[in-house]
Amino acid sequence: MTDHRYIDLPLFERTKLETDPFPFLVVPGFVPEAARAALSADYPKIDRPGSFPTGDVTISGAFREFLDEIEGPAMRASFAKKFDMDLTGRPTMVTVRGQAQLKDGSIHTDSVTKLITVLVYMNEAWEAPGGRLRLLRSADSLDDMIMEVPPAAGTLLAFKVTKNSWHGHHPASGPRRVVQLNWVESDAVVRRERFRHGLSARVKRLLPFHG
Repeated sequence: MTDHRYIDLPLFERTKLETDPFPFLVVPGFVPEAARAALSADYPKIDRPGSFPTGDVTISGAFREFLDEIEGPAMRASFAKKFDMDLTGRPTMVTVRGQAQLKDGSIHTDSVTKLITVLVYMNEAWEAPGGRLRLLRSADSLDDMIMEVPPAAGTLLAFKVTKNSWHGHHPASGPRRVVQLNWVESDAVVRRERFRHGLSARVKRLLPFHG
């Protein structure tokens, strides 16, 4: 396997996939500690809430190399094996967040056009009580919880998108860095999502943000 600087695929491969009530796993340290300072320095400057496709923000340096690794063939192969899914020919879509707002975090499942959702957290530390993603057993309550995942630096959370892959978090406001990668059904999904995110970003640029 090709050596990677920014992701620890052997650690991912050693981590057990949980299957109840849907397939998921959490990998603290997926981004090695030695790589986090460079990634933090080169993380895109995002001063507004929302998810932004990587094509809509400035990507350079260590962060560009990180994206190359998570969208690379070794990562795809590892995830296909872990989730027992054929990801051959399935496109990837990557968005980044830099800020949380209080209305974020409502309970939901991801679009059925997404196959696997991967979240990689980039905050150097997280002490706020809100903003900690919870995997849930139902859509009814954030307290109906399987587990809670603080958005601390280097942690990966991944799950298969199913009709019951409920998740959400309590409100938080302020810097919250997270990279989301999805394998999706087709290129048409990527185009549609890029248009939707781009339209949302243009609207947000016209509105004031008070954190």
